[in-house]
Amino acid sequence: MRRSLVLIAFFTALLVGGLWAGKTFAPCSRPIAALAKVGLKVSLECPPAEVAAVDAPREVEPPAVTVVGARTREFVDRLFVSGTLVAREEAEVAARIDGLTIVELDAEDGDHVAAGQVLARLDRTQLDALLAQNDAATARADGAIEQSRNLIAQAEVQVNWTSDDFDRARKLAGGAMSASTVEQRETAAKTAQAQLAAAKNALTVAEADRKSRDAERRELLVRVGRTEVTAPVSGMVSRRSAKLGATASGSGEPLFRIIADGAIDLEADVPEQSLARLSVGMPAKLRLPGAADDVAGTVRLVNQEVDKASRTGKVRIALADVSHARIGAFASGEVDLARRKGVGVPASALSRDREGARILVVRDGRVEERRVAPGIVEGDAVEIREGIAEGEIIVARAAAFLRPGDRVRAVAEVAAPATSG
Repeated sequence: MRRSLVLIAFFTALLVGGLWAGKTFAPCSRPIAALAKVGLKVSLECPPAEVAAVDAPREVEPPAVTVVGARTREFVDRLFVSGTLVAREEAEVAARIDGLTIVELDAEDGDHVAAGQVLARLDRTQLDALLAQNDAATARADGAIEQSRNLIAQAEVQVNWTSDDFDRARKLAGGAMSASTVEQRETAAKTAQAQLAAAKNALTVAEADRKSRDAERRELLVRVGRTEVTAPVSGMVSRRSAKLGATASGSGEPLFRIIADGAIDLEADVPEQSLARLSVGMPAKLRLPGAADDVAGTVRLVNQEVDKASRTGKVRIALADVSHARIGAFASGEVDLARRKGVGVPASALSRDREGARILVVRDGRVEERRVAPGIVEGDAVEIREGIAEGEIIVARAAAFLRPGDRVRAVAEVAAPATSG
């Protein structure tokens, strides 16, 4: 009996203390059931308000969905390209005279040279000897010319004298002078004229010989000039094959290769369906081996021919900075095909079916479905060209469980905190 009274007092204090503190530990039927277990009959009635609160159904909240606002931003459509660095124009410098030995080298790989600069020198000893012989032959030709001119002067005097003597003899013929004497003087006049003609012919031969020696000298000077291997264009030496002591040959490997003006291009293979989207002048950013920063470039040439086997075409992109460029190295980058402003949404908000692309919009707490026309995809964002206006609330992640007309509770997407490196 004493134990029952203790339990009754305990539960009574618990119930009264809970009501006094304004806390409800359980429906009012629970204390009654607890007291009944100890064999006591207790009748406690719950207040009407509490009974109504217990029996009334609880309202279910709509599901929460993460949303973002559609906003206007700049989109850039880029095309990935990769290929090999090549010289835009490469000049091959070969020896222009055969059989001479290389005795001097004045340029190395990587040197910047100007047009006409001497790159190497060949042995000209033999040509100098030929020039000395030509000088002697020229001197003999000059002497022959001078001698011929003197003979002509003497012959002219002799012709004048014999002609006058013959004229006098003809006037005295038949009288004071015999016919034989007249004939002798006529013969002397003709002989003098023949000697004059021979002297003139000798002068012509001497002058022709002099011209021949002059032409021979010009040829020798050209050959001497070719012993200096010079740069045909300004640019950078990409390769030196010349070696000291080697015999130069015009038909062998070029002695030097020069990149004209130091200009280097990226030659990339582009799929045929992308060639039509490229045009000369489009900007690009390239990544070169060993370069910490991207290198700016410009599309310089779009080949109109497509390889039948690979179905790709060649594109040349000019590099603005070639300080880190090496011929034959691999490089990659992106070409800016288009750049425009448009309404952007997360790519995760877009879903596709047979009818096209769609996006779920939250308006007045309910879900709406919009058919949209997507455009440029850049990173995690996609351009919406039709169907969405700036500022509209978009379901951030397309969900299969949402249907048009569903009530939802919009929760703004929280940006991930930036992490320090």
